[in-house]
Amino acid sequence: MRIAIVDDEQDMRQSISQWLALSGFETETYASAEEALKAIGPDFPGVVVSDIKMPGMDGMVFLKRLMGMDSSLPVIMITGHGDVPMAVEAMRIGAYDFLEKPFNPDRMTDLAKRAGQTRRLTLDNRALRRELSDGTVLMRKLIGSSPVMERLREDILDLGQADCHVLITGETGTGKTLVAHALHAVGPRAGKPLVSVACAAHDEAALGALLFGPTSEMQDLPLVEQARGGSLLLEGVEALPQAVQARLLTVIEDMGMPAETRIVAICNAPDPDTGCEQALRPDLFYRLAAMRIDLPPLRARGEDILTLFNRFGDEFAEEYGTDAPQVTAQEAAQLLQAPWPGNVRQLINIAERAILQQRRGSGTIASLLMADGEETGAQVTAEGKPLKEYVEAFERMLIDNTMRRHRGSIAGVMEELSLPRRTLNEKMAKYGLSRSDYL
Repeated sequence: MRIAIVDDEQDMRQSISQWLALSGFETETYASAEEALKAIGPDFPGVVVSDIKMPGMDGMVFLKRLMGMDSSLPVIMITGHGDVPMAVEAMRIGAYDFLEKPFNPDRMTDLAKRAGQTRRLTLDNRALRRELSDGTVLMRKLIGSSPVMERLREDILDLGQADCHVLITGETGTGKTLVAHALHAVGPRAGKPLVSVACAAHDEAALGALLFGPTSEMQDLPLVEQARGGSLLLEGVEALPQAVQARLLTVIEDMGMPAETRIVAICNAPDPDTGCEQALRPDLFYRLAAMRIDLPPLRARGEDILTLFNRFGDEFAEEYGTDAPQVTAQEAAQLLQAPWPGNVRQLINIAERAILQQRRGSGTIASLLMADGEETGAQVTAEGKPLKEYVEAFERMLIDNTMRRHRGSIAGVMEELSLPRRTLNEKMAKYGLSRSDYL
């Protein structure tokens, strides 16, 4: 975490810098507020420590400039004895905290650590909000070249432009929330609010008040009002109490069509085909299901399973500082045969555990699948898929792994696999592999 130290006294700057550097911070020093403003932007990845009494632009004016640029930036003010009222005013303006000279260096370190944690959380939340508002990024997260995934991406792009309400169904772990965010991000409402609520997390009275009010002037607007012009995401819509369903239906009828606020409802019922329809009153169900997206289970996505396993394996290998395991033909077949009751979420867990095993130098992917099967009661079998699927999936995985090893060198892959250039090009085109992805 970076710490920008702003003080016109060189000795003070250096002493604070040295102490914080010994505590593990990356420090940078500035002799004036004017100089610091040239280097500190709205997403500055750190904390500012500034003296109040400085020639030219003083600390109070500097603080106001920083707060006007980024009101979440933690600024720790340093004040001399007798300037405490001024420091209190700085807190009112938006300073994170203040230290009175002479201050305890350990107190400075503690404040910097807490301010740094706050800043990191703020920047992470900003990055997440940007990602969730970027349709291109979200669509890239819907990995896979299977026909069902191609169709899913087309459905999202088509329905994203529509004004109808949408019902999203699918088994647990298939990515329903991601699809809901993508629907909002690829359509004309992308710049408008996306407000979500977990319906099962509140009792009837609390959920009704949260969605529709009433609220006092000191409270936030009800979620229906917050989402006006944008999208209201109802997660676990099957958990809506009957009284709340009736009020929601009234709101929908008052909106008319095209709807002022689009409702995107996610059904988390164990049986996605009938659970939501049985849980909701018919008039509400058919309003919410005007358009519907059914997410495919992982077991129906064929070779996407291997693509996803390799992708997540690479990410975890980088995170844990080890090499991703090479999937054998037998393990590839077992990954394809697995029933995956937890879908993509379960596959992510398996990939992470495989990397941890790899780091220890023990265990196999097969053992993880067997252990998972015992826990869930879902057994891996040797039945259910045509031989052609296994052959093609393994061939794709083999080319993919070889391209990774050779970092996109076509010549290296041709030599290792004994394939002529034309045949390799045809197979890469067939399996949706691009050399640029491995460079």
